[in-house]
Amino acid sequence: MTTVGLLAAFTLALTVASARSQTLTDALAEAYNTNPQLLAQRALLRATDEQVPQALSFWRPTVNFTGQVGGTRVGIIPPSTTGRSAYTTFYQNSLNLQASQPVYRGGRTEAQTRQAINTVESTRAQTLAVETTVFQSVAMAYLDVVRDQALVEVDRNNVEVLRKQLEATQDRFRVGEVTRTDVAQAESALAQAQGTLVAQQGTLEISRAEYVRAVGHSPGRLLLPRDRPVLPATREEALTLAASSNFNVVSATFAELAARDNIDVVRGQLLPQISLVGSLNRSLAPSATLSSTREQSASIVAQMTMPLYEGGAIYSQTRQAQQTVGQRRSQVDDARRAAVQTATQFWSTLQAGRASIASFAAAVRAAQIALEGVQQEALVGTRTTLDVL
Repeated sequence: MTTVGLLAAFTLALTVASARSQTLTDALAEAYNTNPQLLAQRALLRATDEQVPQALSFWRPTVNFTGQVGGTRVGIIPPSTTGRSAYTTFYQNSLNLQASQPVYRGGRTEAQTRQAINTVESTRAQTLAVETTVFQSVAMAYLDVVRDQALVEVDRNNVEVLRKQLEATQDRFRVGEVTRTDVAQAESALAQAQGTLVAQQGTLEISRAEYVRAVGHSPGRLLLPRDRPVLPATREEALTLAASSNFNVVSATFAELAARDNIDVVRGQLLPQISLVGSLNRSLAPSATLSSTREQSASIVAQMTMPLYEGGAIYSQTRQAQQTVGQRRSQVDDARRAAVQTATQFWSTLQAGRASIASFAAAVRAAQIALEGVQQEALVGTRTTLDVL
């Protein structure tokens, strides 16, 4: 029996949960706040966000301050008329304030800003993709526990029913209505049901461990979700959304844009660089007459640097960046194909599951009618114990 069919059957048997019950929404919220994969991805996103202010810094000036303090001790030879050597100490102090404002960097500032923004958008889409994967894991683990809890209850109930059936068969054997073979058949059916119950309890423990991995704590009494998610109306709509809105596709698309921006960043190194440099200097230094003088100056100049030959490295980096763009473009195509394939698979599974629910419900109704009929026929001797089992 499929998971969808088991969950549909469990819906009929699920009772009102206690105050300790947990919903799927609760599990998703806890995973959103505590799942290590999500926490790690968010840290990566915050680190990537810092690339934007780093790129924007090239639009702004840089200011540096330099200070220097020192002294010089000078002796006069020959000694003075007093017979002593004469020494004089001069102090040398200087202060320098310099500011540099980039004016033109070969278009690299604009390209680096675009590259940083596109990289952040790509990482943000990756974060949403990780959230989707984690939520899928939580939902699957949640529903697996719900399913296996239901199956344990079904198997436990089956054991109780077969135990009562065995007792009834033994009573009928004592009065001579059935043979020893009927009793053995009832005992065999009970033993098989007990083995199935033990195996299903083991499966439930495995599902519980998967739930702990996804959510972070052991499951309590889990409620079967009542609300149904909003789904595309048609297969074509599902495939269109997957090809355009899938987070992996979005992330790969922004990564391609960032790679294109990197070409402009590299090519900008071949263009002239222009900046304005202003400085303010103030110093106290000894002069030729062995006395200290104060000097103060201010200047502002325009500087231009034009690369003439760089050994071919920049041209090689440009070709490398172009090949990276080709790689990113292929990754976009691959992500789109994967998204369409996954959407097709899930859509087919959804349709099959919906059809299975109706089929299993009809099978349950037919089996209930058949069981009641066989039990009545067994009472009048037209059916055997094996037929009832």
